[in-house]
Amino acid sequence: MNRHRQRGGLYRSRSGVFLGVCKGIASHYDFSVFWVRMGFIVVFLLSGFWPVIGIYIVAALLMKPKPVKPIETEDEQEFYDSYVNSPRSAAQRLRRKFENLERRIRRMEDKVTTRDFEWERKFNA
Repeated sequence: MNRHRQRGGLYRSRSGVFLGVCKGIASHYDFSVFWVRMGFIVVFLLSGFWPVIGIYIVAALLMKPKPVKPIETEDEQEFYDSYVNSPRSAAQRLRRKFENLERRIRRMEDKVTTRDFEWERKFNA
């Protein structure tokens, strides 16, 4: 099987010729991209311009782009799916997470920089 295949479904390739649909399909099913493109061309010649172009564009809109970094955990898959479906909600989720981290760091700084901490440190030394 293709070792570059991502978990979680069919993705458009980021390095495809036109929107990455053929390369994504070839990668997912472990086919040669040449034969997938030839299949599209044959269907194009037999059915006409509009049906194939329409299906291709719909496929490009429905297929998510391949993640830049390989997805390794379910949390990463969940975040990627939420980002692709709603970048705004993913950004808000990240913002909440960093605000929580900032709050925790401030509490630690407050604890470490108080006079009581200094007296305890000197007393224990």
